[in-house]
Amino acid sequence: MRFIKNNEEDFSLQLTPLIDVVFLLLIFFMVSTVFIDFSRQLDIELPETSAGKSPAGIKTVTIEVNSEGSIFLDGESVAIENLSDRVSGIIRKRPTGESVRSVVIRADKTISYGTAVRIMDICRNAGIEDIGLTVLPK
Repeated sequence: MRFIKNNEEDFSLQLTPLIDVVFLLLIFFMVSTVFIDFSRQLDIELPETSAGKSPAGIKTVTIEVNSEGSIFLDGESVAIENLSDRVSGIIRKRPTGESVRSVVIRADKTISYGTAVRIMDICRNAGIEDIGLTVLPK
Protein backbone atom coordinates (compact mmCIF):
# COMPACT_ATOMS: atom_id res chain seq x y z
CA MET A 1 0.00 0.00 0.00
CA ARG A 2 1.27 3.32 -0.98
CA PHE A 3 0.72 6.44 1.16
CA ILE A 4 0.93 9.88 -0.27
CA LYS A 5 2.91 12.26 1.88
CA ASN A 6 1.39 15.71 2.02
CA ASN A 7 4.01 18.38 2.50
CA GLU A 8 1.55 21.29 2.62
CA GLU A 9 0.16 22.52 5.91
CA ASP A 10 -3.58 22.92 6.40
CA PHE A 11 -4.34 26.63 6.70
CA SER A 12 -8.10 26.34 6.86
CA LEU A 13 -9.93 28.36 9.47
CA GLN A 14 -11.48 26.35 12.30
CA LEU A 15 -15.01 27.71 12.75
CA THR A 16 -16.05 25.84 15.91
CA PRO A 17 -13.75 27.72 18.32
CA LEU A 18 -14.57 30.99 16.57
CA ILE A 19 -18.31 30.43 17.03
CA ASP A 20 -17.73 29.56 20.70
CA VAL A 21 -15.86 32.82 21.25
CA VAL A 22 -18.57 34.85 19.51
CA PHE A 23 -21.28 33.26 21.67
CA LEU A 24 -19.26 33.92 24.83
CA LEU A 25 -18.87 37.57 23.85
CA LEU A 26 -22.58 37.82 23.11
CA ILE A 27 -23.47 36.37 26.52
CA PHE A 28 -20.98 38.68 28.24
CA PHE A 29 -22.45 41.81 26.65
CA MET A 30 -26.02 40.70 27.32
CA VAL A 31 -25.30 40.14 31.01
CA SER A 32 -23.26 43.32 31.48
CA THR A 33 -25.77 45.62 29.77
CA VAL A 34 -27.75 48.05 31.90
CA PHE A 35 -31.41 47.31 31.43
CA ILE A 36 -33.82 50.19 30.84
CA ASP A 37 -36.60 50.69 33.37
CA PHE A 38 -39.59 51.36 31.13
CA SER A 39 -41.85 52.11 34.09
CA ARG A 40 -39.76 55.17 34.88
CA GLN A 41 -40.92 57.83 32.46
CA LEU A 42 -40.11 61.02 34.34
CA ASP A 43 -36.87 62.26 35.81
CA ILE A 44 -37.98 62.33 39.44
CA GLU A 45 -35.63 62.59 42.38
CA LEU A 46 -37.21 60.43 45.08
CA PRO A 47 -36.72 60.98 48.82
CA GLU A 48 -34.77 58.36 50.75
CA THR A 49 -35.79 56.15 53.66
CA SER A 50 -34.08 53.49 55.72
CA ALA A 51 -37.23 51.43 56.39
CA GLY A 52 -39.83 49.69 54.28
CA LYS A 53 -39.78 47.52 51.20
CA SER A 54 -42.05 47.63 48.20
CA PRO A 55 -44.33 44.63 47.73
CA ALA A 56 -43.69 42.57 44.62
CA GLY A 57 -46.30 41.28 42.21
CA ILE A 58 -49.08 43.74 43.03
CA LYS A 59 -50.84 45.43 40.11
CA THR A 60 -51.07 49.14 40.82
CA VAL A 61 -51.89 52.46 39.26
CA THR A 62 -48.91 54.82 39.18
CA ILE A 63 -49.20 58.58 39.69
CA GLU A 64 -46.02 60.56 39.05
CA VAL A 65 -45.44 64.19 40.00
CA ASN A 66 -42.33 65.95 38.70
CA SER A 67 -40.54 68.92 40.24
CA GLU A 68 -42.70 71.42 38.29
CA GLY A 69 -45.88 69.89 39.73
CA SER A 70 -47.06 68.20 36.51
CA ILE A 71 -49.07 65.06 37.23
CA PHE A 72 -48.89 61.89 35.12
CA LEU A 73 -51.31 58.98 35.55
CA ASP A 74 -49.76 55.76 34.19
CA GLY A 75 -47.53 57.86 31.91
CA GLU A 76 -50.25 60.21 30.60
CA SER A 77 -50.40 63.85 31.60
CA VAL A 78 -53.48 64.79 33.58
CA ALA A 79 -54.67 67.93 35.36
CA ILE A 80 -55.27 67.66 39.08
CA GLU A 81 -58.92 68.62 38.52
CA ASN A 82 -59.43 65.55 36.28
CA LEU A 83 -57.41 63.13 38.41
CA SER A 84 -60.37 61.78 40.39
CA ASP A 85 -62.38 60.91 37.27
CA ARG A 86 -59.37 59.33 35.56
CA VAL A 87 -58.45 57.17 38.59
CA SER A 88 -62.06 56.03 38.99
CA GLY A 89 -62.20 55.22 35.27
CA ILE A 90 -59.02 53.14 35.41
CA ILE A 91 -60.31 51.13 38.35
CA ARG A 92 -63.63 50.46 36.62
CA LYS A 93 -61.85 49.26 33.44
CA ARG A 94 -59.93 46.55 35.30
CA PRO A 95 -61.28 42.99 35.01
CA THR A 96 -63.28 41.83 38.00
CA GLY A 97 -60.78 39.06 38.73
CA GLU A 98 -58.04 41.60 39.43
CA SER A 99 -58.36 43.51 42.66
CA VAL A 100 -56.57 46.72 41.80
CA ARG A 101 -57.24 48.94 44.74
CA SER A 102 -53.79 50.44 45.16
CA VAL A 103 -51.99 53.50 43.88
CA VAL A 104 -48.27 54.21 43.98
CA ILE A 105 -47.35 57.88 44.03
CA ARG A 106 -43.89 58.74 42.69
CA ALA A 107 -43.42 62.38 43.62
CA ASP A 108 -40.30 64.50 43.39
CA LYS A 109 -38.98 65.42 46.82
CA THR A 110 -39.19 69.14 46.00
CA ILE A 111 -42.99 69.28 45.58
CA SER A 112 -45.06 70.76 48.37
CA TYR A 113 -46.49 68.54 51.06
CA GLY A 114 -49.96 69.91 50.27
CA THR A 115 -49.81 68.65 46.69
CA ALA A 116 -49.00 65.13 47.81
CA VAL A 117 -51.78 65.19 50.42
CA ARG A 118 -54.25 66.52 47.85
CA ILE A 119 -53.39 63.68 45.44
CA MET A 120 -53.75 61.14 48.25
CA ASP A 121 -57.15 62.64 49.18
CA ILE A 122 -58.32 62.46 45.55
CA CYS A 123 -57.29 58.79 45.39
CA ARG A 124 -59.05 57.99 48.66
CA ASN A 125 -62.27 59.67 47.45
CA ALA A 126 -62.05 57.73 44.16
CA GLY A 127 -62.22 54.44 46.07
CA ILE A 128 -58.56 53.54 46.42
CA GLU A 129 -57.96 51.46 49.54
CA ASP A 130 -54.17 51.33 49.48
CA ILE A 131 -51.98 54.37 48.72
CA GLY A 132 -48.20 54.14 48.72
CA LEU A 133 -45.34 56.58 48.23
CA THR A 134 -42.21 55.54 46.38
CA VAL A 135 -38.93 56.33 48.12
CA LEU A 136 -35.31 55.33 47.64
CA PRO A 137 -33.63 53.15 50.30
CA LYS A 138 -30.49 54.55 51.92
